[in-house]
Amino acid sequence: MAKSLLIISRQAPWTGPSAREALDIALAGGAFDLPLGMLFLDDGVFQLAPGQQPAQLQQKNLAANLQALPMFGVEELFVANSSLQERGLAVETLSLPVQVLDDAALAVLIDRFDQVITL
Repeated sequence: MAKSLLIISRQAPWTGPSAREALDIALAGGAFDLPLGMLFLDDGVFQLAPGQQPAQLQQKNLAANLQALPMFGVEELFVANSSLQERGLAVETLSLPVQVLDDAALAVLIDRFDQVITL
């Protein structure tokens, strides 16, 4: 049986390649039926904000990659409630359906996976 993997994405989409790399790992793992989940934490929650215009910053739009996650079998998507609140984002406005977790649930989630990658 394959080991499960949790990818924690902590970077905003416009701060460098980390957000894109996290999505690439998730899509590749999903393509190989690896049991995995993805957690958006800290500034990583900005990846889920609607109406982004990355071209103005000469960045690639990550929206298509995000929308492809469920098609690649990556359906366990999580977001930290505290990260949303600190950044003024509401779960109802996010571009993907996610499970909102409090701090206690985050610890349980991380313990549930065999391996964790943080980008």
